[in-house]
Amino acid sequence: MRLIKRTLDQIDSPIGETYALLTEHKPTRPLLNLAQAAPAYPAPPEIVERIAAAAGEPHAGAYVGIAGLDPLRAAFATEISNAYNAFVEPAHILVTAGCNQAFCVAAMTLTAPGDEMIVPLPYYFNHDMWLRMEGVTPVYVEPGPGWMPDPDAARRAVTSRTRAILLVTPGNPTGVTVPSETIASFAAIAAEHDIALIIDETYRNFRDTTDPAHGLFADPAWGEKVVSLHSFSKDFAIPGYRVGALVASPSLIREAMKVLDCVQICAPRIGQEAALAGLLHATSWRQGKALEVAEKLAAFRTAMASRPGGFELAAGGAYFGWIRHPFPGRPTTDVVRDLLLSYDMLMIPGTAFLPDDRHMIRASVANLPLDDIEEFAYRLAEAGS
Repeated sequence: MRLIKRTLDQIDSPIGETYALLTEHKPTRPLLNLAQAAPAYPAPPEIVERIAAAAGEPHAGAYVGIAGLDPLRAAFATEISNAYNAFVEPAHILVTAGCNQAFCVAAMTLTAPGDEMIVPLPYYFNHDMWLRMEGVTPVYVEPGPGWMPDPDAARRAVTSRTRAILLVTPGNPTGVTVPSETIASFAAIAAEHDIALIIDETYRNFRDTTDPAHGLFADPAWGEKVVSLHSFSKDFAIPGYRVGALVASPSLIREAMKVLDCVQICAPRIGQEAALAGLLHATSWRQGKALEVAEKLAAFRTAMASRPGGFELAAGGAYFGWIRHPFPGRPTTDVVRDLLLSYDMLMIPGTAFLPDDRHMIRASVANLPLDDIEEFAYRLAEAGS
């Protein structure tokens, strides 16, 4: 059989490649794992109890409707409405097997081979991989100061082939939260050119404010230009149950359901039950975990303020620290390998998120116990000395 270029030309999973380094690792002290952006703590008891109960129900293994469990769609529509001071209906919600799938079905609904999508740097690697496999050209635009996405750069990048602008806020890998007025500028560009604004809001509940992330849903015509993507994985510590959501116009959701029906049929029922239990019974738990992550990030900023070993915190927020390493003459992949093998720290090279090597490393700060943050800075100082 013959394998085809659409996958042969793509990179392997950066997460998989990073974790493969562990086969070479001979630890001399406890591993500090800041690689994958997934909660290191278990799901709340309310979710665990609901999963156990749901598994014993007669129809636990049955399909659900393609759009998702009706109670989950209703509960999430209420959550979005409250969080954004707007009115979002269940008909605007499509439940997916994680936020990655939400992006994939949205992109397939909005783009075709030969089209372009504007992607501010740095990108989330799975977004970039999917676009390239689909024959869609990601048009990279440089960020502004502090790695903030730049609306003016995006406006200059629009062509007759542009079908969408992509934002991730808070950013992965930077952690940068895009202000609501900047998001509004991106939405205005999309409306001006009759293209979509796709916003991946996976880390929405890990921002440093409870204000609405943006005001786009207050516009009665928001569905004509906005597609919002969400994840329950980080909120409720259920990444393996694969459940996310796409918020869009009913007309776009109808088309996205055609894609979902072919690749998944529906998101797993058990994951949807877990997400519903979280929305109904564990929002206080979620808020508490978000505060814990914020405390870690504050401690991380303090620990990095002295630039240990020359490593510099260039940006940070939500789950992440975006770190510039002090070895411009070395490939970042080699630096990351050395940090693991010699200093027992696992992180993702910034080359996973950029088209070139800018000497950056992503650290998933949320994965570290609070007590280990000073130890992390100490080891960086060792590595840079």
